[in-house]
Amino acid sequence: MRFNEPHGGHRSVSGGQARATVFGINDGLVSNVSIILGFAASGVDADIVRLAGVAGAVAGAVSMAAGEWVSVTAQNDLIRRELDIEMGELTNNTEHETEELAAIYEGHGMAADSARTAAREVMRRPERALAVHAREELGVDPEDLPSAWIVSVLSLLSFLVGALAPLIPWTFSSGTGAGIGSLAIGVAAAAGVGAVVGRYAERSIAGAAARQVAIVLGACAVTFGIGQIFGVTLG
Repeated sequence: MRFNEPHGGHRSVSGGQARATVFGINDGLVSNVSIILGFAASGVDADIVRLAGVAGAVAGAVSMAAGEWVSVTAQNDLIRRELDIEMGELTNNTEHETEELAAIYEGHGMAADSARTAAREVMRRPERALAVHAREELGVDPEDLPSAWIVSVLSLLSFLVGALAPLIPWTFSSGTGAGIGSLAIGVAAAAGVGAVVGRYAERSIAGAAARQVAIVLGACAVTFGIGQIFGVTLG
């Protein structure tokens, strides 16, 4: 049985805001620490590493924000189209929709007579009926659709946070020391993101943290190797 009223035993998992924030930080972290270490491994000057890090952070943040805006907008447009269709059915085919809702209630365990009574009661108010049908048939709440602008801004800001963190050592140092600092920040931040995801999903915190760290280390190993193979020295 699916319940739509919130209570203390569940967290809200709709709206896309938590997803945008976590994925933004994680994507910014993985992509930019890889870029920074790749450039550092190539032997270029520290100023080039800083420029690459800033450019990667800004370009990635804008790209992710735009992608989230397009994705959420398209999803909401599709949902609204389905809601318009459903409202048409409620208006023009009321009896069938009432029977359909009663069948859903029966499927949830209600007695047939009670289900039909409840369905008829809901169908007396078209707006309420639309909300109930949308949740039961589409799995969405018409009054709780995610905001494309909020999600895109959260994505942009969280990506910048994740992307700029590994660049901090390069503002005070350069060379091997800065590279190790970037990697350490990347590993620590990845473990933190993984731990948050694991705790939120009620999964193994250590396992989730280890998975995120492995992803960061794998990406860094690839770009570091490419930087060494194709490295140049600017002078």
